[in-house]
Amino acid sequence: MIFLSIIAFALVLGLLIFVHELGHFLAAKKAGIKVEEFGMGFPPKLFGIKRGETVYSINVIPLGGFTKLMGEEDPAEPRSFASKKPLTRLWVLAAGPLMNAILPVVLLSIAFMIPRDIAVGDVTINEVAPNSPAAQAGILPGDIIVGMGGVPIQNIGELVYNTHLNLGKSVTVEVLRADGVTEMLTLVPRWDPPEDEGPIGVALSLENAYTISKSYPIWEAIPKSGSTLAETFSLLRNEVRSWFIRGSPPQVTGPIGIFELTGEASQAGPSYLLQFAAFLSLNLAIINLFPLPALDGGRIVFILLEIARRGRRVSPRTEGMIHLIGFAALISLIVLITYFDVLRMIRGESLIP
Repeated sequence: MIFLSIIAFALVLGLLIFVHELGHFLAAKKAGIKVEEFGMGFPPKLFGIKRGETVYSINVIPLGGFTKLMGEEDPAEPRSFASKKPLTRLWVLAAGPLMNAILPVVLLSIAFMIPRDIAVGDVTINEVAPNSPAAQAGILPGDIIVGMGGVPIQNIGELVYNTHLNLGKSVTVEVLRADGVTEMLTLVPRWDPPEDEGPIGVALSLENAYTISKSYPIWEAIPKSGSTLAETFSLLRNEVRSWFIRGSPPQVTGPIGIFELTGEASQAGPSYLLQFAAFLSLNLAIINLFPLPALDGGRIVFILLEIARRGRRVSPRTEGMIHLIGFAALISLIVLITYFDVLRMIRGESLIP
């Protein structure tokens, strides 16, 4: 199993890095900028092959990649990055995150076309917490939840997913009573529920469970991938908002944690691994646009500042120093997160609740 996890991790991380750097590479070539090196991993270099004017290299530290452009801070050379107009430079920098944002549509579409086994059954209410949204809506032990917000519910995972999509919003829940009568009830899932109660305040079980194989034809898989990404943005927004409402810090993980999650996804099957890779790529796109030194977003900030100052650039030396400090801080943060990931593994704790 550990060998499978290593292979899956290498493939997923390699794909995401390659697609990101390919975005920068293609945009730079299109803009007439000389690409000196296209590297997978960070130096020191293992080996490189020169094709045309570009060196294609594999490097020792497998936690990223780079596209080295001519004259990134020196506008003297006509084919240098720095010699191009601000909007061209913005496009080259944004092309990497953009590719990472497009990749999930492809990966999810393929994932939805691959048959997967899904456990379905009756999502049955075992307990209802007093004064919870479920109790106030009139949900009773023994009820079966068959729909939420107009979406059919066939297992507990679907109910949890749709509940988190509707945090803080009034949503209609369709329940099947013990006497066979179906009722439509309205509740508002809580942002900050008491411990062990959950947003709606119920304990659940999946009764009369059986397994089905589910897949979609390509003409359904592609639009479903788009709607899934839109829902993912809603889930991310809700998660960030809940950090502030609950006053709890976000759970972060580094390379070791991603390795663990990749292993879990690979064991669940190829479609789940593709889904995980899609969401990881989306996260990479978002994080790279953060306005932090050494990230694409940090470099974009300097170009926007140049535009605001009507063409007056920050000193190349100053900008280079800021990015160098930012890169050192980023590597230090990764090392620190990895340290805590190792401690968590030693204690036998899992990332998956």
